[in-house]
This record gives sequence, structure tokens and C-alpha cells, in this order.
Amino acid sequence: MKEKTIDYVLRATWISISKMYNEEAGKEGSTMATGFALLSIDPENGTPSTSLGPKMGMEATSLSRTLKTMEDKGLITRKKNPVDGRSVLICLTDFGKEMRDYSKKVVLTFDEAVRREIPQEDLDKFLEVASRIMDLIASRKIYNE
Repeated sequence: MKEKTIDYVLRATWISISKMYNEEAGKEGSTMATGFALLSIDPENGTPSTSLGPKMGMEATSLSRTLKTMEDKGLITRKKNPVDGRSVLICLTDFGKEMRDYSKKVVLTFDEAVRREIPQEDLDKFLEVASRIMDLIASRKIYNE
């Protein structure tokens, strides 16, 4: 059998996690993208819309669609940013805060389950390897040598 590439293992793992999160979010009529957005918004002060995309690693059009859906569902409101009048703050509604708590619980439940099953030493090594891969990509040492 042909050996699996690192890329394949990472993608397949993320797809499995994504499907799992979408199944859980679906129980509350939501999606993983909405849950991720909820977790990225400051629950007390809101988050400037301009910093939300980079924080989440999402393209502007995808983020706009997600925010529109969240606004339609009553999860967020948009308010003028008192610090910078040119930008908008994305703020959670009370319902948005409830759903944020649900999303946080889902993520922490996954985290705890993995930590129960995998020894800390293995997790530490996994996190170190993942960090080194991200550094390798960020430094552009893969294709620009």
C-alpha cells in the first residue's frame, strides 16, 4: 500500500473534525462556520468587522455571507465603532452569547475527549510538529528555495 502524505493525513483529519462539528452545530440549527465566528467575536465589547476575517482566516465574501446569516438569525448586531467611525463592530446578542457558549462547550468536549484518549506526551509532540509545519509554511521555505 502506498504511504499516505502528511497533507492527506492533515486534510482527512480536518474534514472528519469539520463534519463532526457540523453535525453537532446542526442539532442547534447552526453550522461550524457560525460557531467559529461566534467564538471569534469578543462577547463583551464586540469585534471590529475588519479584524474578524483575518482572525478567522476567512475570505471577505465568505465572512460577509456568514455574518449576514448570523444577523438574520439574531445572533449578532452591527454597531458603529466608537473608536473608528469608518468601521463597524460586530456584537453578540443575548442569543448569540448563548450560542457562543454552546459552541465553546462543543469545542471543549472534543478537546477533553482527545486528551482522555491520547497521552500528554503524544499531544505535546503533535502540537510541536503542527507548529513547526505552520512556521515552515509561514517562512515560505517550501517552494521559494
